[in-house]
Amino acid sequence: MHYIPNTPEQQREMLQRVGVSSVEDLFGDIPEKALLQKSLELPKSLSEPELLCHMEHLASQNENLRDYTCFLGAGAYDHFVPLVIDHLLSREEFFTSYTPYQPEMSQGTLQAIFEYQTMICELTGMEVSNASMYDGATALAEAAVMACSVQKRNKILFPRSVDPQYRKVLATYATNRDIELVELPFEGGQVREETLEAALDDHTAAVLLQSPNFFGVLEKISPLAELAHKKGALCIVSTDLLALGLLEAPGNQGADLVTGNGQSAGNDLLFGGPHFGFFAATQKLMRKMPGRIAGETVDKKGRRGYVLTLQAREQHIRREKATSNICSNHNLNIIAAAIYCSLLGPRGFREMASQCQSKALYTRKKLLETGKFTPLFEAPFFREFALKSREKIEDCNERLREGHIIGGYDLSRNYPELGQAWLVAVTEKRSPEEIARFVNIAAGGDSHES
Repeated sequence: MHYIPNTPEQQREMLQRVGVSSVEDLFGDIPEKALLQKSLELPKSLSEPELLCHMEHLASQNENLRDYTCFLGAGAYDHFVPLVIDHLLSREEFFTSYTPYQPEMSQGTLQAIFEYQTMICELTGMEVSNASMYDGATALAEAAVMACSVQKRNKILFPRSVDPQYRKVLATYATNRDIELVELPFEGGQVREETLEAALDDHTAAVLLQSPNFFGVLEKISPLAELAHKKGALCIVSTDLLALGLLEAPGNQGADLVTGNGQSAGNDLLFGGPHFGFFAATQKLMRKMPGRIAGETVDKKGRRGYVLTLQAREQHIRREKATSNICSNHNLNIIAAAIYCSLLGPRGFREMASQCQSKALYTRKKLLETGKFTPLFEAPFFREFALKSREKIEDCNERLREGHIIGGYDLSRNYPELGQAWLVAVTEKRSPEEIARFVNIAAGGDSHES
């Protein structure tokens, strides 16, 4: 038990034991300018009923998805999460999901990880998956670092249509690693083959693609992957799990590594996190993958069991020589995804993705019919689309907010060259009535109309 000095007598006893006469002496090495020269202005303590009331009051000041209809995406999406997921996550096998180094104590967690990995491989068309990363951004950045290590090259190419947050994390990873990042322009929402071909050289370790990209646009993976391979570079594809319910698996289109954010599969928005990143590769690259891998085996009696495998790659064994400094995973988030995928099954997964796509196409059509918006891109998209607006996006979103609707993402925040551009996401949760009201208010209608 830790010794926590709560009374003056206990404090004096503690100071005597460490050989100082006062608390000030104890912290004497801290510069005077770094010390707070006044008492903390903390409010008085509250009883449990008072505290609950206070917290409820604070929470009521937030706008939430119980009261608002959401058409905002840009990397996090308002999908339906079945109640059974939270129920199953609360089981003792999963609730404390620390690193399962002792397989005899962790069969439930290890089997859940193994099942998750299997689902990721089936969806991405790859041969091996790890037990997840922190999010889609770190997964993509880890893939870039891994590609440089495997290829013994230092240049990474990626289009500007990759999620801006992903690009920032990639830049952070590249710092002090002698990795050259080359950002490619996009045209019509996509990177062109001739643009990529002109940028490829013998120093290129990998080409990073995101499909659907930040604009929701689908990239032409196969020809771009072929160009990368001709120059001896890897092709890394960042994608969305739910999109793979409709799209051809990236592994079947030439991808060597497939990463992405799995939030859309069974995970709530949760104020932007935590989510989880998935990471899958070909078997040839398996030993260079970051993160842990759960494998299936048998015990000495021939009974099926699960263990962490290929641990020699990991930080807890190889320390600074490990393939990656990421040595943890978002286990509860991936179990939520595994439960979600198992509840839906292949047919339900396709249906969920199809619902998103058909509702997004319908919403886009209705917005264009108002005459207040024009297409920003004509390329194929999934669940999310970009439009040009005749008014300021800020004004449009404010009018929607007054009508208890969270509008789309203002693209001028990251792409000022696009002008008044709007990124709208439509998930399976949106009803025809919600879409009609959204279109009406976005086009200038009364935000207080029911």
